[in-house]
Amino acid sequence: MSNPSDLPLSLYKANTEFQLRVSKLVMENWKKWLELSSRAVDDGISESQARVEQLLKAQDWTALASMPGETFWRLLQQRAGDTEVTNQIAANVQAHFAQGLQEAIMTWQQDTSRALGGVGDLTAGAAPWNDIMAQWSKLWPMAGGPGGKGPARDK
Repeated sequence: MSNPSDLPLSLYKANTEFQLRVSKLVMENWKKWLELSSRAVDDGISESQARVEQLLKAQDWTALASMPGETFWRLLQQRAGDTEVTNQIAANVQAHFAQGLQEAIMTWQQDTSRALGGVGDLTAGAAPWNDIMAQWSKLWPMAGGPGGKGPARDK
């Protein structure tokens, strides 16, 4: 960046892009949780229908009396498997969200450092920006600003 007046626009763009990336991640995360919840509700409805149909097919009181015990053990086995699958899906959803958030933060740090670094390189009237850059580097060494040793410098 060669003009200090470009700094506000560059920072605005970096922040807006960050907000959009995080919003997209949150929406995708909500969608996945909604799909998981919807699947659980559908499974519950199917199970309830099966129990009602089983009750309607009972021919005598003995068969009707044995249903709660049979249903309990069948549901216990089914729910144990469902819990394992649900936990795996939940872990994958959260891992995807965390990875996406990390990438969004790193991109934001790089964009912000680039914007601030370009202004800090100017010689005329750069003293205030150099002070800001020095503070930025102290607070966010991973941002890769002047003197930083983070991902922005490694690439």
